[in-house]
Amino acid sequence: MITSPSSLRRSERSRRATLDAALELCTEKGYGRVTVEAIAARAGVSKKTIYRWWPSKVAVILEAFTQVVVGVTPFVETGDIAADLRAHINGLVRLLSTPPYGPAYSGILSEMHHDEGLARAVREQLVTPRFEAAVERLRRAQEQGQVPAGADLPLAVELLYGPVYYRHVLRKPPQDEATVAALVAHVLRSLTAGDPPADAPEGSPGRVPGQGRAPGQGRVS
Repeated sequence: MITSPSSLRRSERSRRATLDAALELCTEKGYGRVTVEAIAARAGVSKKTIYRWWPSKVAVILEAFTQVVVGVTPFVETGDIAADLRAHINGLVRLLSTPPYGPAYSGILSEMHHDEGLARAVREQLVTPRFEAAVERLRRAQEQGQVPAGADLPLAVELLYGPVYYRHVLRKPPQDEATVAALVAHVLRSLTAGDPPADAPEGSPGRVPGQGRAPGQGRVS
């Protein structure tokens, strides 16, 4: 059967209304109290329509959140990796600080601890693709000489995102732009820190306590 353009438009309107309704209800009721029935009623569609496109309420909410994240936190390339990372992280902070997106994602993160299927979906659909995109942006900066050749790029991404999610999950005040700038600068500086000589004095910049000792030397019995 060929779907007419008008049918496609109606389907897209219904799909968009469903995604918006799911996010709105997360803010109003909290993730745990949102139901497919409530989403259908708010969106003005039938439950059958929702289940034709998504297997569960969390699939609706996850798709809605993922689409927004991708849209508002692009990995731009201006030639200045520090500026690009600041723009990216600031966009993420603003998103997580804004209803309905922050409350919706909080609900998803909470439910992940009780639902392995959801945890897998979040990793596959949201976390892993965004993580890989961030690593790739750093790799391009590496090719341009803005990041050292030996830098641990996956670790750098974790260092960038960790403080954002730490504050979000614990409901601490989000970073302001100055804090984000300091975070980005700190992470980029850490990538330029080379390994110190084995005979460097204890306490030297970059020296890890105990680094360079012979096995067993300096241990407390």
